[in-house]
Amino acid sequence: MTEAKLGVIGGSGLYEIEGFSDVEEVNVKTPFGDPSDAIVLGTLGETRVAFLPRHGRGHRILPTELPVKANIWALKSLGVEWIISVSAVGSLKENVQPLDIVIPDQIIDRTKSRANTFFGEGIVVHCTFADPFCPTLSQLLYQIAYYHTGTHVPRVHAGGTYVAMEGPFFSTRAESNLYRSWGASIIGMTALPEAKLAREAEICYATIACVTDYDCWHEIHASVTIDMVIQNLIQTVEAAKEIIKSASSQLPEHRECGCACALRDAIITSRALIPPQKKDELALLIGKYLE
Repeated sequence: MTEAKLGVIGGSGLYEIEGFSDVEEVNVKTPFGDPSDAIVLGTLGETRVAFLPRHGRGHRILPTELPVKANIWALKSLGVEWIISVSAVGSLKENVQPLDIVIPDQIIDRTKSRANTFFGEGIVVHCTFADPFCPTLSQLLYQIAYYHTGTHVPRVHAGGTYVAMEGPFFSTRAESNLYRSWGASIIGMTALPEAKLAREAEICYATIACVTDYDCWHEIHASVTIDMVIQNLIQTVEAAKEIIKSASSQLPEHRECGCACALRDAIITSRALIPPQKKDELALLIGKYLE
């Protein structure tokens, strides 16, 4: 199957990337069902890129309903080593303003209805997740975003904690203030379980978080509305596209971060006791560790 080095998962407002050449669409079948949509393969500069609209074209899929295991598996099967995720988020800090971009380095999991591992059913795996976003890819995105601030984006922030909430409702004021008391910077609905599953798939994963609003804690700014989100997204998504285009040509030739070997010491189950069916089903992820 055609391979790509970089995967891009487009969030709200990002359903395609202009400038692709040698474009083809592929429908990838996975052990976990179909991905959110067909994956568009194209070339940016000299880099083959696999683009997947997270919510499907036309924005048809709720955050809780996203087939994340199928999405990550499909990208892995295409050879993807790096994933740039684009996510619309609300701000939990005064100095993180609407239209800013944040490249988060930490995450708090407040989801409750999502399968967040490829494993189980006879195979136990415990991946480290102290640094949930790839530091190498995050640093690259920040450096690129920093030089793109101005026209489309007032400011870019290096680091910050992303609260991943279940949705589809936005926060209550009490929840928003609770997350602020924790020191979190932004809140969104889609970084998990993507980041966890990408780690299990040994793919470097980082997020371009596009700030659309002040959530609902701010006393002066109006509570978040979908119109507000969409209007601010139009502006920040254009900047995100430019960042992705630049990043595609600056990816390291070789990966030296821990993401690339996350499963090496994480498979706890005795190899002899892993059910043969699971060995076959998960060969894409664990095959090299069972030889």
